Amino acid sequence: MKKPKAENQVQGPAASPFAQTYFHGSRADLKIGDQIKAGYISNYGQRKNAPYIFLTATLDAAIWGAELAAGSGRERIYLVEPTGPIEDDPDLTDKRFPGNPTKSYRSTHPFKVVGEVTLWQGHPIEQVQAMKDHLARLNEQGINSMNDSP
Repeated sequence: MKKPKAENQVQGPAASPFAQTYFHGSRADLKIGDQIKAGYISNYGQRKNAPYIFLTATLDAAIWGAELAAGSGRERIYLVEPTGPIEDDPDLTDKRFPGNPTKSYRSTHPFKVVGEVTLWQGHPIEQVQAMKDHLARLNEQGINSMNDSP
């Protein structure tokens, strides 16, 4: 018996194996369903209340985010979904580097935590320390994040 055509059609948007995955590196202890919001003390720059939150489409950039985050909590990588528009992070795009090689973005809208990457390999300790030293030198020179103000 042949099914009517209407029963063969997909209702609403279908899940796609090609949907963009975004990551957020942090030391915060979050659960699935939690929201990451702007307005908290930034891990970077002048350590003010952050007007933006950040996500990336590359695991490597998220690992850097977790490794460079302030605090003493465990480094974590979350899978997140933006709840509003995102834009290129100007610290890592055309204003400082050509294009957006790290696929890093920012938003003023929350991100919903949809999962956590629990198996990942961090950078060598010497490389992380070199990056922290570099960021400290920039700070001493008064070169701060372009993300410190909206």
